[in-house]
Parts: sequence; C-alpha cells; structure tokens
Amino acid sequence: MRRRHQLVAALIAAAVATTALSACGDSDTSDEVVLLTHDSFVLPDELLATFEDQTGLTLKVVKEADAGQLSSSVALTAGSPRGDAVYGIDNTFASRVIDAGALAEYTSPDNALGPADDALPPPNLLTAVDRGDVCVNVDNTWFADRNLPAPRNLADLTDPRYRGLTVAMDPATSSPGMAFLLATIAAYPDGVNGGWRGYWQRLRDNEVAIAPGWTEAYNQEFTAGEGKGSKPIVVSYASSPAFLPTTTALLDTCFEQIEYAGVLRGASNEDGAKKVIDYLISEPVQAALPESMYVYPVREGTPLPADWAQHAPEPESAATMPADEIATNREAWQQEWRTVMGR
Repeated sequence: MRRRHQLVAALIAAAVATTALSACGDSDTSDEVVLLTHDSFVLPDELLATFEDQTGLTLKVVKEADAGQLSSSVALTAGSPRGDAVYGIDNTFASRVIDAGALAEYTSPDNALGPADDALPPPNLLTAVDRGDVCVNVDNTWFADRNLPAPRNLADLTDPRYRGLTVAMDPATSSPGMAFLLATIAAYPDGVNGGWRGYWQRLRDNEVAIAPGWTEAYNQEFTAGEGKGSKPIVVSYASSPAFLPTTTALLDTCFEQIEYAGVLRGASNEDGAKKVIDYLISEPVQAALPESMYVYPVREGTPLPADWAQHAPEPESAATMPADEIATNREAWQQEWRTVMGR
C-alpha cells in the first residue's frame, strides 16, 4: 500500500510540513540523508523528529507513485542514485533492483530480530521491514444493501453475478497488481481449468476493470473508498479492513507481499543510509507501522493494535513463490497478461 494506505492524506501532508521532508533532491551534504520510497510512506512526526535528533541528520523523502515504479526508477539509476536509501521495494519486484546492481551490502545489527526470516538472496542487500499481504477486499455494506452474497474466493470473481463489479491493477505498474497476478498463477497452474491465462480470460469476460495503481483502484473505483466509486470488489490488502471495518479481506485470495529497504550503491551518504535502515526496523517504528501505513511489522514481538485481531487478521496460508521463480518469469508473465487482457 505500500503499500500501503493513502487513506489519510492529511497525515502525510502534516508529516511533510513539520519534519523538513522534501519531495525532491539528492543528498549533497553529510548531515542530510535522502530516502526514496513510494507515495504511501508516512510515519508519525515525533518518530521522524527522533531520528533527526538521535543521528544529527536531516531526513529528506523522495516519493514515487508505486512500488513497481519505484523499483524501475532505482534500477535505471543504479550506481548514480537520486538518494541514499530506498524503502518500499517488495518481493515481486526486488529482483529488478538486485539484478541492476543498484544496492550496496549492509546488514543491520537488528536484522536477526525478525527481518532475517524474510531475507531474499543475496541476504545482505535488502532488509525486510513489513508485510502487507495482497488480498481481494469487498464492501460488505454494498452487498448487504442489495441482498447479494459477497464473493468468497478467486473463482467467484468470474461468476456472472459479479459482472463488472471488480477492479484490479496493472501488474506492470502496480506492486499489489503484480502480487494479485502471482496469486492467480499459484491458484491456477498450467493444465488446471485453463491455467491462470484461462482464469484471466474469464475475468476479462466478466468485465474486470484495471487501474494503473492501488490509489486509483481503492480510493477512486472502490465503492467504500474516498471517491465512492462503482466497484464493490477491489484488490487491496489483508490489513485494509482495519481502516474500513465495513469491508472484509478474502483471506483465501491472498499473496504474501513483503517490503524491503536497502542502501543504494553510489549513495552520497552511505553511513546515513545505514542509519535509516536501522531506524526502519527499530522497535518504535515497527510499532507505529500498523496504524501509520496499515502493514504488519516484521520485528519479533511487535504488538498489533487490539482491533486488528477482528478486522485485520494475518492470512494463515497466503500464496508464496520463490524469488528466483518470480525473477525468471515476471516479464514474460506480464506480457502474457497484457495479451490476454488485450492491452
């Protein structure tokens, strides 16, 4: 939503205004560190101020639209980065950044306290920061008002009763869009009911809408989103209902999405970048992640808000896929998806 949730734009604006963050610019002094991230990044003012007080560094934030676009930007500027550290690279696009040689090695002292459990090969380039499993979400109120049962699984989305009611995202430009594509590939392997391509053909026949990114899908197209759109079914996150309790995540449709941070090769302030990585997996930041960005922390023993057990339980069996399999097939799968969808 990474990511994550942009549903509280006022909080983002306040953080930017009060903590000396910037939307552009490279780090050119040793007392300044630039963090590249996606447009859903937001943390409490006091945590950002604490980082600056403890390190003596000024933190500047550069935001890309989505984790997919962030990954592409970082890969294209490998060795000559626009910042020092990056946060928001997820497991569906990580190989793009790694293969480009855009990252420098770093292992945080706190890496063994949870982040190492979600390490990608090679394990010293990216540090896990949070989880945000991608799942289909439904607007319970919309379905109740029409006395129509909500869908329960991926197969239901192709049911004619739900024709024209679903919005998903382009897997080439959206990280949750890519995660959802992977969820369908895992659920519909080749040779099973037409495979995943057959599944997407059925979705297309059932008039699924495709948005460029999560913000457009959730905040503009979703009936429960800010824009009060026309689609009561949306690809979002397992944690989204914590923000909108009138919605439900379908936990049998999820794909495990993990977000990472890393030091950029060629950074002007490499030492500062390492401090940013340490900060993102520190106890205070990890504790703030659920209510700031609606994601699950990776640090062991970090408590979740009390109401998450009811509204945003973690999926017990989210689909996963080895990083090397994603890396080998991602571009081909995206192209095949475009062919099926006539894009």
